[in-house]
Amino acid sequence: MKANDFEQQFDENSDLTAALDLSKARRVLQTQKRVNVDFPTWMIESLDREASKLGVTRQSIIKVWLAERLEKSALSHPSSGT
Repeated sequence: MKANDFEQQFDENSDLTAALDLSKARRVLQTQKRVNVDFPTWMIESLDREASKLGVTRQSIIKVWLAERLEKSALSHPSSGT
């Protein structure tokens, strides 16, 4: 795909996932740390249903939802810088 076509589709909010090679994608300056969290069965089942609807993994939906909640919280309760 040519750059102009890519930019146009991006501007139109098209799904460009198929045009990208995500096998080597890295998140710059974002190290990861593994954590274990226990969830009740009903919550896992609900997460799996939502993830299936969106075509993503359970882990992905948890990360996205947590990130959204943390961003919302940060905006409504700005840090005092300490």
